[in-house]
Amino acid sequence: MAEPVATRWTARSISAGSVDDQPGAWIAAAGTGIALLTPDGALEWLERPEGRTPAPSRMNDGVADPAGRFWAGSMASDGTPGAGSLYRTDPDGTVTRVLDGLTIANGPAFTADGTTMYLADTAVGTILRCRVDPVSGDLSGLPETFARLRDGEGSPDGMTVDEEGCLWVALWGAGTVRRYHPDGRLLRTVTVPAPHPTSVCLHPDGHRLFVTTARYGVKSPTAASGAVLSIAVPARGVAARAWRGRP
Repeated sequence: MAEPVATRWTARSISAGSVDDQPGAWIAAAGTGIALLTPDGALEWLERPEGRTPAPSRMNDGVADPAGRFWAGSMASDGTPGAGSLYRTDPDGTVTRVLDGLTIANGPAFTADGTTMYLADTAVGTILRCRVDPVSGDLSGLPETFARLRDGEGSPDGMTVDEEGCLWVALWGAGTVRRYHPDGRLLRTVTVPAPHPTSVCLHPDGHRLFVTTARYGVKSPTAASGAVLSIAVPARGVAARAWRGRP
């Protein structure tokens, strides 16, 4: 049932994507599930799977893939190991749990053809690579470890894939962003003036990397903490995708 837009969110994290051919409509991973915010200001929950977990949990990062499906991760509010999951929302509004056993699921990012998804488990310092059937959205086989961060290198957070198929990763706690080749080689490390970068995106028409950063809860914030940073880089992104479902 639709709710007024004045509904009070209790989530610490809200991740939203646009809805294809529906200006002003959004799909969001927030609170304990996936919701639609329609152009007239109504809120409709598609599913609230994290409201049925043993421990209090919430949704986290989300993104639409090239086929128009919306993917979003979750985590326990207290960071309980293995309590997080990854969900897929199909164009018909069906929400499916695709992976479980994660701790802090972050930054789903897709290659341009939609056949590869990268997913960070921030708490354990691991970036997973998953093969995706671009037609059904099902995973092909088990996820493989693409990269594993060592102590002191930061924790992988939000991610994006550039037009060359390379993965850019914000490293929480390290004040850096890394660029990886599809074969796993580290190609570049960009230092940012904030200790906790949270996510990244690349402009498709210009060589600009945009980095979001955190200030809330940061013990030693800098002047740039909490800002969105723009950095010149020799790479371009691909256009953001929209969820191809109903508003």
